[in-house]
Amino acid sequence: MSFKKDADEVALGECTPNPCFEEVDGGGSASTLAGPRDKRDSSVLLDPMEEYTQIKPYAGMPKEVLLLYSSQARYRVPREVLFWLTVACTLALVALTVTVIVLSPRCLSWWQVSPVYQVYPRSFKDSDGDGVGDLKGIQQQLHHFQYLNIKSVWVSPFYRSPMKDFGYDVEDFRAIDPLFGTMQDFEDLLAEMHKLGLKLIMDFIPNHTSDRHRWFNLSRTRDPQYEDYYVWADCNATSPRPNNWVSVFGNSSWTYDEVRGQCYLHQFLKEQPDLNFRNPHVRREMLDILHFWLGKGVDGFRMDAVKHLLEAAHQRDEPQVDPNKPPESVTSEWDLHHDYTTSQLGLHDLLRDWRAEMDAYSREPGRYRFMVTESYDYHEVDKTMMYYGTSLVKESDFPFNFYLLDLPHNTSGFWVKHLVDLWMVNMPTGQWPNWVVGNHDKPRIASSAGQKYVRVINMLLLTLPGTPTTYYGEEIGMENINVTESQVQDPAGKYNTSASRDPQRSPMQWSGDLNSGFNNKTNITWLPVHPEYRRVNVQAQVKDEGSVLAQYSFLNALRQSELPLQRGWFCYVHADTNVFSYLRELDGLGRAFLLVLNFGKESAVTDLSSVHELPQQLKVLMSTNQVNTGKVFQKSHILTDAGEGLVIQYASHTLFNPNHSGQCYVSERACYLTALDILYKC
Repeated sequence: MSFKKDADEVALGECTPNPCFEEVDGGGSASTLAGPRDKRDSSVLLDPMEEYTQIKPYAGMPKEVLLLYSSQARYRVPREVLFWLTVACTLALVALTVTVIVLSPRCLSWWQVSPVYQVYPRSFKDSDGDGVGDLKGIQQQLHHFQYLNIKSVWVSPFYRSPMKDFGYDVEDFRAIDPLFGTMQDFEDLLAEMHKLGLKLIMDFIPNHTSDRHRWFNLSRTRDPQYEDYYVWADCNATSPRPNNWVSVFGNSSWTYDEVRGQCYLHQFLKEQPDLNFRNPHVRREMLDILHFWLGKGVDGFRMDAVKHLLEAAHQRDEPQVDPNKPPESVTSEWDLHHDYTTSQLGLHDLLRDWRAEMDAYSREPGRYRFMVTESYDYHEVDKTMMYYGTSLVKESDFPFNFYLLDLPHNTSGFWVKHLVDLWMVNMPTGQWPNWVVGNHDKPRIASSAGQKYVRVINMLLLTLPGTPTTYYGEEIGMENINVTESQVQDPAGKYNTSASRDPQRSPMQWSGDLNSGFNNKTNITWLPVHPEYRRVNVQAQVKDEGSVLAQYSFLNALRQSELPLQRGWFCYVHADTNVFSYLRELDGLGRAFLLVLNFGKESAVTDLSSVHELPQQLKVLMSTNQVNTGKVFQKSHILTDAGEGLVIQYASHTLFNPNHSGQCYVSERACYLTALDILYKC
């Protein structure tokens, strides 16, 4: 149908058959326009002032007719309703998205999700048969981290070094020691790690250099630019003691240099002269070194021995612990109160500068740069907590927590709770905890605490809130080796055999093959392999579902898959002479975990009937004693053997934390919304 307009009339021409068309005057019967082909030229004259009264729209109608229909209420109203409904839904979806983003808690970073695994490169894997581990060896064993579901790998020093302190005496901060490989080997390792989703944490050693470092050689000859790069004091060759300061390794921390005619400070070995961080050029040099490695893609740094970075400029004698002791017999670091050689004013300014530089590199999406500080502050836990920074200025993501290293001192539930609480009570609100039970400086926990407690200690480590740190070999229960006087490699052990750190640095036990699989090419190892390596090794334990390694892998997978263990509440529920027990729960989630860990010397029955939030019957999800996995206990009678740990999962209809706030901790509270399967701030 088409309209033909003229000055005074509109002609409705025949075009498309329409069975619903009626005469304008309403009279007579309905007629169609589908007439014979010889009548197609006929037309109907319509009064332009009279309303068009077609009943229904039809296919192929012209624009003019469509406009007549579209203005009718029956078509206009539904169209407008649909339009505004679409607008409302869009706005609601945008509002919901914004709300979810605003209310969602911060996602955990890679250093929070995964344990940190420490690799001591000399002892991890030897790829070239010289008896010393190297970077290519680490790359060959990356599959081990995948099996353990480890994402964060801290590699101890591999800088060019004379190896007086096995890499902690750095000769060149921008070079790889040939013992470990080349810069290309490092770049290949880093690229492969990133390809596998692994993060590399390096050691940064700012306090001192090697005495073979170019800076020191220029400083001792009084080069104008480097003269004050180190801490020098007037003294003479016959009495090189400007004051009573002592080295960490024992004896005076001053050594006379014949070239310069002065004494230089070394808080560690005499081959490790302390840098002078009161010199702005030294600060700039160390920032440049950070830039160098961050530019290569390193994911984080462990800041070594940070409390020693600055010393008091006045260089006065430090007070003796025993004032009556003859001054000439003060030869140990334990003889003095270190008021002038540690934790000096300005230390935290240095760390904040380094944190700011790392934050600049962290702006790249998905490339957060991690920073952890090392400082043994012992009973002065408040000093350790200062490394977190403040609510306004951040320093390290966390300082290493070394208090669990004291676990072997007292095997009881009370003692373990005390060590855990020491950190949790003092940690600033909203910060992230961490736990360490071993490293390259301390005896292996399997030897100091006993093999019987290895599994329960790993269970503690992997179910406490925060980030656990695992020293290589702890996942299989490696023990210290016995080192004879002729086998001592550690410089500390050469001063004092009982202080040697060699026993905890033996080659990694990969298999029951030659040299425990550490060196498959020659019969050389830089330290002896543990004699039990044929029984205690990775290859054997992978095949055993009840092994230390299998249990470690299971617990780590559980930790990373369960929200209560990742970021939920941590609540004390019980401690006695044998057992330490706690809960992990998340607001809004219908399941929680109870941990019952026996650190005592005998079997114990734990009665938790006073904990009304627990169900009467509790089923064991995992026991370190495999035969007890799947058992059901009454909460009034939970039996554990000495050295046994239980993970119990239960349905939580009533949460523990709301009624026991003094017993519970959480870094950042989050709630779970079951309907949408999301977390939100609460």
